[in-house]
Amino acid sequence: MIAFAEALGLAAGFLVSFGLIPQIVRVLRLRDARQISLPFNLLSLGGTVLWLTYGILLGLLSVTFWNGVNCILYVILLSVKLKYGMGGGSQAPVGNHSR
Repeated sequence: MIAFAEALGLAAGFLVSFGLIPQIVRVLRLRDARQISLPFNLLSLGGTVLWLTYGILLGLLSVTFWNGVNCILYVILLSVKLKYGMGGGSQAPVGNHSR
């Protein structure tokens, strides 16, 4: 049986990890990631790698599993940022209907 603390960690990891998915889907749908901060993405990925290492060293299932998932998601977000968001083009934001 799984301990309450570990179940809590798994639930928290699920929420944090799946919070990234709407952002990734939005960027892929719009093909625009200019508003995604590159430093945010790099720092978050670095922190996640450290948390993953911490979880592996201590044998913590919830920390290891969800930070592994987060690493994958941050790499995807970084990839789409590099593909769709590095240009400084003059394209107006989607939904901006000036008159």
